[in-house]
Amino acid sequence: MKNRLKELRKEEGLTLDEIQNQAGIKRGTYSNYENGITEPKIDTWQKLADFFHVPTEYLMGITNDRVTLTVNDLNP
Repeated sequence: MKNRLKELRKEEGLTLDEIQNQAGIKRGTYSNYENGITEPKIDTWQKLADFFHVPTEYLMGITNDRVTLTVNDLNP
């Protein structure tokens, strides 16, 4: 299963240097995540999902659902 890190970074028009500066993840580390060389820890997945405003499952390539449901969505 392929993650969507590179896809989302390119979609946002960000360079690896910008990811490093804005998300606080070293460019080499992020590049390794993009290329599947290393796997982020769960807290890093969450940090990146928050950064890109997508669910972790979407970021990880588990689902194609890009919308995050919140408790407020379930209880109008």
